[in-house]
Amino acid sequence: MREDIEILRAMLRMFGKAFEDLATYTQAQPDDAYVGSLLANNSFIAIAALSDTRIVGGLAAYVLPKFEQARSEIYIYDLAVDADFRRQGIATALIEELKRIARARGAYVIFVQADYGDDPAIALYTKMGIREEVLHFDIHSND
Repeated sequence: MREDIEILRAMLRMFGKAFEDLATYTQAQPDDAYVGSLLANNSFIAIAALSDTRIVGGLAAYVLPKFEQARSEIYIYDLAVDADFRRQGIATALIEELKRIARARGAYVIFVQADYGDDPAIALYTKMGIREEVLHFDIHSND
């Protein structure tokens, strides 16, 4: 478990660099007990791509049990590949591994959001799935 926690922390640093938002991903990380509990929870999925011991890509997703039918969806929350390792099929491989996990867990669909202007992500997701146009709203709980 200790190794998994360290891998997740390295993945967070890689996300911070890839998204050019290092502070969000590194400055207020939870303690090891929280991270260990998250990794042990079946509603959270973390997949790391490694080159030797270096984290070069990562995916974080959540399993969402549905209420209208006995099934689940999986939401890709973050997906990134280190800039030095892009265009090598790593993101596709991460999604393919998630698809394998989704099948094993009985999830019927995986969904992900992409920002306008993030053309590489949009191209990847278009290649792998069906595009839907939706609006996204953040509703803050402290307002």
